[in-house]
Amino acid sequence: MKTDLKIAILFFLFNTIFICAQSGKTPAPAKKGMVVTSHYLASEVGRAILKKGGNAIDASVATAFALSVTLPSAGNIGGGGFLVYYGDDGVKSTFNFREKAPLAATENMFLDEEGKIKNNSNHEGLLATGVPGTVAGLYLAHQRVGKLPWSDLVAPAIELAENGIPATYRNEWFVNFIAKNKAKYPSTAKVFLKNGITPYKPGEIWKQPELAETLKRIQKNGADGFYKGKTAKLIAEFMKKNGGLITEKDLAKYEAQELKPVLGTYRGYEIVSMPPPSSGGIALIEMLNILEGYNLSEMGHNSSAALHVLTEAMRRAFADRAEFVGDADFNPDLPIEKLISKEHANNLRSSIDLQRASPSDSANFNAKFLIPESPETTHISVVDKDGNAVSLTYTLENSYGNKIVVDGAGFLLNNEMGDFNPIPGYTNSQGLIGTKPNLVQPEKRMLSSMTPTIVAKNGKPLIVIGSPGGRTIINTVLQVILNSIDFNMNIAQAIEAPRIHHQWFPNKTSFERYGISPDTEKMYKSLGHEVYYRNSQGQAMGIFIDRKKNMIYGAADSRSFDARAVGY
Repeated sequence: MKTDLKIAILFFLFNTIFICAQSGKTPAPAKKGMVVTSHYLASEVGRAILKKGGNAIDASVATAFALSVTLPSAGNIGGGGFLVYYGDDGVKSTFNFREKAPLAATENMFLDEEGKIKNNSNHEGLLATGVPGTVAGLYLAHQRVGKLPWSDLVAPAIELAENGIPATYRNEWFVNFIAKNKAKYPSTAKVFLKNGITPYKPGEIWKQPELAETLKRIQKNGADGFYKGKTAKLIAEFMKKNGGLITEKDLAKYEAQELKPVLGTYRGYEIVSMPPPSSGGIALIEMLNILEGYNLSEMGHNSSAALHVLTEAMRRAFADRAEFVGDADFNPDLPIEKLISKEHANNLRSSIDLQRASPSDSANFNAKFLIPESPETTHISVVDKDGNAVSLTYTLENSYGNKIVVDGAGFLLNNEMGDFNPIPGYTNSQGLIGTKPNLVQPEKRMLSSMTPTIVAKNGKPLIVIGSPGGRTIINTVLQVILNSIDFNMNIAQAIEAPRIHHQWFPNKTSFERYGISPDTEKMYKSLGHEVYYRNSQGQAMGIFIDRKKNMIYGAADSRSFDARAVGY
């Protein structure tokens, strides 16, 4: 197929998908399979793999590689994440491909002589980059559960990178930023700007030949195509030249993990989510356990009473997250079973006053800096014709990671080292955590809030859900599940409904602007809560499997500009 024809087809897809796609509170229906992502072209890649006979793992792998081309703000091969799998046969598994600290990393690597963070070095520059995990994780998942040949799954991403994609308004701020800062980000300018100089305008075709060559090496050699050989050398040489820590040894030693999921129940539904180094599964199950003791449907959706107990559950789960949770390989005494137990939830629930907000107590901690988690992540939900389900969340941390492209390799690097606790022993009322479980150590994986989750009933997947949003991810996933189970919303309604967020510290609750009525807010504040506003929270991507009707329903959050749910 000639390049001009392929470009014409891309423009056709660009226009027709916008006309025909799901949006708002009406989910997209399908009989055989569904893919929901933050970019319409990636969703189409996943659907094509399903129609070709691929299973949910195949489609999620191909979609993830496609997003590394179409959604560079979060889709990636230079970052990491988590995948939850639930087969129609009842088999459950998770894949951990969170980034690792380099071998040369140290506990105080970001601090100056006064114990303060140097020049935001845990978020900016190459010191902030962890050893990437995405390629290893996708490859391991495919080796364990995949069906189609590996090369078939990487091919669509190569085609998109070589032939080009329409530039989108979503990337406009970034290309303009790079155009103004070409001297600081020369390797990035070469990839993201036309001839390395001029920003692409929305709708113009943007090609990524260096990324295509990197993907070809991955296509041919699997994970070794990234962690060994030319790509590994390009990464290591770029790091050495520009002050980074990652070496060829770091890359060669990296391994993804297959782990058992954390499991819980909520009102007779099974909750299947990600174990550490994700904090999401533990916190989600802990909150659901607390809330199971209240009749939320009787309280009313987003009533002041319901929002109050929701906030108190969030407060307690995030306090436990801060105190206990980190990479399990470096925290052998991590009390997972206690934290997700009904007994622990009963004890926490007994401390909730229905007439008054609890204090958030940091008396045992002290710090001077606020280091928030970035909201820029992306999520993929997939269900195939056999009812197998995948929930996959991955990220570069900040939007576009550290904004640095590996010269000659064409992909952005993460700044995930910022998710470690940067100042040992310091926790403050503004949200910085300094507890031991998540301090920097060589080869340790940093704590994450990513919460890819599958809800099941009678041993069969029912809801596939996940979201970007930093620490808000956990609470976004929680509220979609509550909306579905307690308030009988369809998957699109459950995703579109207004959301709140509380994370222990800072001791404030965020409301989505225009989401909660002034009367409700007034009653909520009268209980002692402090409120502030954000424009939006998360970008949830969800699927509901209606086994009675033999239908699959997908919904892409309208908070995400280019997102689409597509099925067949």
